[in-house]
Amino acid sequence: MELISLHTKNTTYQMGISKNGFLLHLYYGPKISCDADYLVQYYERGFGSNPYDVGDDRTFSTDILPQEYPSYGNGDFRSPAVNIRNNQGVFGVDLRYQSHRFLEGKYRIPGLPAVYAKESEAQTLEIVLRDQAFDVEVVLRYGVLLELDVITRSAVIQNCGREDLYIGKCFSAALDFVQGDFELLHFYGRHAMERIMERIPVVHGKQCFESRRGMSGHQQNPFFILADRETTEDHGVCYGISLLYSGNFKLEAEKDQVNQTRIQMGLSDEMLDYPLAPGENFYTPEAALACTAEGLADLSHIFHRLIRHHVCRGIYKTARRPVLINNWEATYMQFDGAKLLSIARQAAELGVEMFVLDDGWFGNRDTDDRALGDWYVNEEKLGGTLGELVQQINGMGMKFGIWIEPEMVNEDSDLYRRHPDWAYVIPGRKPARCRNQLVLDFSRKEVVDYVFGQISSLIDSANIEYIKMDMNRSICDVYTAVGGCQNYGKIMYEYVLGVYDFLERLIQKYPKLLIEGCAGGGGRFDAGMLYYTPQIWCSDNTDAIERIQIQHGTSFGYPVSAVGSHVSASPNHQTGRAADIQTRGVVAMAGSFGYELDLSLISDEEKAAVKKQIAFYQRHWNLIQNGEYYRLHSPGKDRDIAAWNFVSEDKEEALLNIISLSTHANAPVSYVKCKGLDPKKKYYCEEDGRVYDGSILSHIGIPVPDVQGEYKAWQYYFHVCATD
Repeated sequence: MELISLHTKNTTYQMGISKNGFLLHLYYGPKISCDADYLVQYYERGFGSNPYDVGDDRTFSTDILPQEYPSYGNGDFRSPAVNIRNNQGVFGVDLRYQSHRFLEGKYRIPGLPAVYAKESEAQTLEIVLRDQAFDVEVVLRYGVLLELDVITRSAVIQNCGREDLYIGKCFSAALDFVQGDFELLHFYGRHAMERIMERIPVVHGKQCFESRRGMSGHQQNPFFILADRETTEDHGVCYGISLLYSGNFKLEAEKDQVNQTRIQMGLSDEMLDYPLAPGENFYTPEAALACTAEGLADLSHIFHRLIRHHVCRGIYKTARRPVLINNWEATYMQFDGAKLLSIARQAAELGVEMFVLDDGWFGNRDTDDRALGDWYVNEEKLGGTLGELVQQINGMGMKFGIWIEPEMVNEDSDLYRRHPDWAYVIPGRKPARCRNQLVLDFSRKEVVDYVFGQISSLIDSANIEYIKMDMNRSICDVYTAVGGCQNYGKIMYEYVLGVYDFLERLIQKYPKLLIEGCAGGGGRFDAGMLYYTPQIWCSDNTDAIERIQIQHGTSFGYPVSAVGSHVSASPNHQTGRAADIQTRGVVAMAGSFGYELDLSLISDEEKAAVKKQIAFYQRHWNLIQNGEYYRLHSPGKDRDIAAWNFVSEDKEEALLNIISLSTHANAPVSYVKCKGLDPKKKYYCEEDGRVYDGSILSHIGIPVPDVQGEYKAWQYYFHVCATD
């Protein structure tokens, strides 16, 4: 058997080519230096299917052997990664190995986000598979980032024949494990409570996790972890898979009849029937894979580094973002120019660096049932032009940002009255509404062109340095007035390409613009969106205590620098929960820090605390944003505290954060152990003036102060001190 091996610093990925051209998956895991072909065992299985060209050899069964890119139609009855039909209604392909080659550097994908790297940092492997009957080729592409321990996967489907083909399923990556007792970590949720970690066993049969909402969604996130049952934060083998895509996706986990496990991920096959004309190519989104034997924390650090340095782009990918104030929870849509300036003036006095004007500034937008699509400034409401408002805010020493929702339209809008065919509405049916709005057909270039022109004119009209780009409903009623029914099977995919095209144009025209993604909060929080927006509003739920759990789940696959998080009012607008300004500040500092309330309404004591918070964040932003993040005490049932810490790459400094979640009479003392410190170094703690060994901080930790009242917070900053 001919072998193809990929090696990163600490992992190996190995495939084998059988003598009859099947590409078998042999091994992915901690680094090895031997051939893993012995792992594939050949047995005759009852009712096992055998390729015709193996003759009487019943031990070679495609239904049992580990496949690198499993397809429907060749006798593998497990869930396939790819399924294609022709014009005669014949389904399935029999993909056989043709060739492979290695290239220097990392491949790119037209119109789609992809991990990037310098030529010296990555290699590309391309493997060509071919089905002779359909005359179709599938090119499997692997990006190998040696130092980062990441391997990316993508596929290109090429119609080399003379007839149209139709793609019904095409995943980006598949992994077959010949043995293992695995658990799957997935991140479920709902609006205002996203990415809650749940750890479940992989069982016999197929488990499916997906979004059919036109966006990656609040309900499931396109990041998953496969772990050995004994894997913990600090020990054990685990695998991560992150899809760089912001639309409908699916992950399948399947344990088969002989206890083998298949994990695969890519585009959802719901409504997918993509027509591929002769000579055309189809590109799947990219999946990023990582493996470690050092536990969940190490896996998270791999993905954090990947996203910070090889997914996010632009000047803000690792730079400090300005501390901002957003007026949404302070005013909602009920404001005028004088009120905005009042909020901005108070914020500037306390050290806030940017003012963000949220929904309600355009058209006749005073309620959520009108004006989406009419991206012109309501000067009567603002009391002047947008440029004049921005000049006044700039004069206070603050930058200016603004909210947009370019993919949406209200029926009560000038845009809809002119172009009702631009919205997704099925002829003869009344559309489903969500938040009183419809979705514009971003699969159509003329729609994207028009909206981009409107937003571009807006940005050109004033000194706008930040955009919050929202999407406040899921997609249904899918219909396009262009091209007829042959477009239906590709419209959801091409919608996402249209969104990416819109964002790419913004980035190219305004390279200094900071864009924050948003979709009803965290409904489109994925690595694909982070290619265009280096931060995403984590959740519409700004309650500090619930945010702990939301941000905890988010941290498994995404860095703190990607998390939009603000201090909001108390009692909180979503839950009614009261928490003091210190607690709200500590939680919000586990993200791109800001405020979302009217600062003129808080007490003088709280205003002083805000000044201290901003100064503290400005001093320690690099440690928070670019340091290594460790989950210490996870939130959940019967947990009295939540805790996390940041450690600089050189282990010279650390920031410990502790939140009390409940209070008890005559309570025992709780201790929080730090992680990531150098046990041989001595650390000075600024809060208590003591010097600690890194060893004792790691093995015993810091006692949690005994104070009355729930939801108290503490921060401890440590830095290495000189030793005698």
